[in-house]
Amino acid sequence: MSLVEVTDLTVEFGALRAVDGLSFRLAEGAALGLVGESGSGKSTVASALLGLHRGTGAAVGGSVRVAGTDVQAASDEELRRLRGGRAAMVFQDPLSSLDPYYAIGDQIAEVYRVHTRVSRRTARARAVQVLDRVGIPDPVRRSRARPHEFSGGMRQRALIAMALACEPDLLIADEPTTALDVTVQAQILDLLHALREDTGMGLLLVTHDVGVAAESVDEVLVMRHGRLVEHGPVDAVLAAPAQPYTRELLAAVPRVEARRAVGHGSRRPDAGGTQPDGRRPATGPSGEVVLEAHGLRREFGRGKRAFTAVDGVSLTVHRGETLGVVGESGSGKTTLGRMLVGLLEPTAGEVRYEGRVSSGVNPTVQMVFQDPVSSLNPRRSVGESIADPLRARVRGVRGKDEARVRGRVTELLERVGLEAAHYDRYPHEFSGGQRQRVGIARALAADPRVIVCDEPVSALDVTTQAQVVALLGELQRELGLALVFVAHDLAVVRQVSDRVAVMRRGRVVEEGPADEVYESPRDPYTRQLLAAVPALDPAVAARRRAERRQPALA
Repeated sequence: MSLVEVTDLTVEFGALRAVDGLSFRLAEGAALGLVGESGSGKSTVASALLGLHRGTGAAVGGSVRVAGTDVQAASDEELRRLRGGRAAMVFQDPLSSLDPYYAIGDQIAEVYRVHTRVSRRTARARAVQVLDRVGIPDPVRRSRARPHEFSGGMRQRALIAMALACEPDLLIADEPTTALDVTVQAQILDLLHALREDTGMGLLLVTHDVGVAAESVDEVLVMRHGRLVEHGPVDAVLAAPAQPYTRELLAAVPRVEARRAVGHGSRRPDAGGTQPDGRRPATGPSGEVVLEAHGLRREFGRGKRAFTAVDGVSLTVHRGETLGVVGESGSGKTTLGRMLVGLLEPTAGEVRYEGRVSSGVNPTVQMVFQDPVSSLNPRRSVGESIADPLRARVRGVRGKDEARVRGRVTELLERVGLEAAHYDRYPHEFSGGQRQRVGIARALAADPRVIVCDEPVSALDVTTQAQVVALLGELQRELGLALVFVAHDLAVVRQVSDRVAVMRRGRVVEEGPADEVYESPRDPYTRQLLAAVPALDPAVAARRRAERRQPALA
C-alpha cells in the first residue's frame, strides 16, 4: 500500500516553476531519497507533502496524497491532524526550528499534547521517553535544557525526537545532516535506520549528498530544475546511472578511497616561470616554509570555567602546499585557523610568517569563511566588500586610484568565475556557490601568500562544491598560494591536500602525507573518522556500519 502518492505535482512561485510535473510513490515502511543540486526543487516537494505552501502565495497543482489524506483538498483541521500525527518533518537547521526561549522537553511535550490532548505530566514523560529513544544521554535532565545548551548533533536528535513523539507513519527529513561532522552525521543516519527498523515508518530523505542517500534509502529519485531525471533502486542507480545528469552528479562526489589525481591543485610538477607580479607559480610544494605555528594554545574563559580549545599545536605550511586540517566539531579546527590568520591571539605559543613572528592580523595570510552570507555585509555591494582590502592600503582613494580599485576588483571577480557586472550586486542576489567565490575574491584582494579556508564547501551541493575546490586548485597553481584547508569532510580534504593533520579535543593526534594518513592511519581516532564517512558502494557502506558498532573512544 502506498504511504505517499504524488501525481503531476507542480509548484509555481510567480513566474518561477520550482516543481514541474513530478510523480512518484512511497510504500509503507520504505525509504526514498530526493537527490539533486541546490535549486532542484527537493525541499519544495517536501513542503508540498504537508501542505506547507498553503497561504504563501505559491500555486500548487496536481495531486498529493499522504497517509490517506488528499493534501490539496484537505481542510486546515485535516492538515493539522496530518502534520505531526501521521507525518512529521525534520528541517535542515534545528537551531532555527527550535524556540530558543523554551526548554527542549517542553517543546516536544507541546507537540504531543496538540495531537493527543493528554495532560502536561503525561506529555513531559513522553518527551523524556523520545529523547531517550534518539540517544540523548540523561534525558530527564537534558529535557530541561534549552537549544543553545545542545551541540549541533544533539539539536538534530531533539528535532527527530519531536517528530517521533506521535509515532508518525512518515518522516520527512530535509537535509538532516548538512554541516554536521562525519561522526555526528553517521550517528544521525544510524539513528534513522534503527528507528525505521523499530517503528516501520516510511522515510523521505531530502539531500544533496549522494553518499548520505546511498546509506539510508531503498530508492532514489534524482531531480533537476524541478523535474524528475531518474528514479529507481538506489543500488541500481548508483551502479549504472542511465541519465547523463546522474552520472555528472556522481562524478562530482569526492570519494575518501580515491587518491588525489596528479595535476590537481598543488601536486603538479614545477613548471618554472614567473607571474606578472614577479612571483613564481607554485605548481608543486616547495621546501620553503611560509607559515609556522609553535606550541599554539588558546583558552576561553577564566577560573573553573576556563576551556582549552587548542592545546599545544605545532604545524608548518610550505609554499604551494595544501595542509588539510580535519576533525569533529569542537576539535579546535576553526580556533586554530583564526589564530593562524591573526583574528585570535594565542594564549601561548607563536605564529611565524616566513620566519618572522606574526602578531595581529597579517594581510599576507587571508581567510575564506564557512558562511559567506554572514561574512559579507548585506547592505553593501559585493564589489565594495572586495575593494575594502585594496582601499585599506591607500588613504583617501580618489579619482584615478578609485578607477584602479574598481578595475582590480573586476579582475578578481572574473578570476573567480564571476562577471564584471556583478560588482554592483548585493549578497542576497547570489547563489551559495557564487557567494563563496566572492569570499575567495575578497581574500585574494590583499595579495596573500597563504589562505586559510574554514569549511569553505560544507553547505554546498556536490557539483558546486567540486567547482569551488577546482577554483582553489587553479588559483593555487597560478598564484603560488599555500592553503590551509579546514574541514570535517574527509573525502574533500583528501582531494585537495598534500598533508593532513587530524585534530581531536584541541590537539593534533596524527599528521602526515595525505595518502599515508588515509590508507594507513595510526591513531584509533583517525580510523573512527574514516569509518564514519558515507560510501557510494553498498559493500563498503555495510563494512563501515559494522566498524561504527565498535566501542567508541573515551
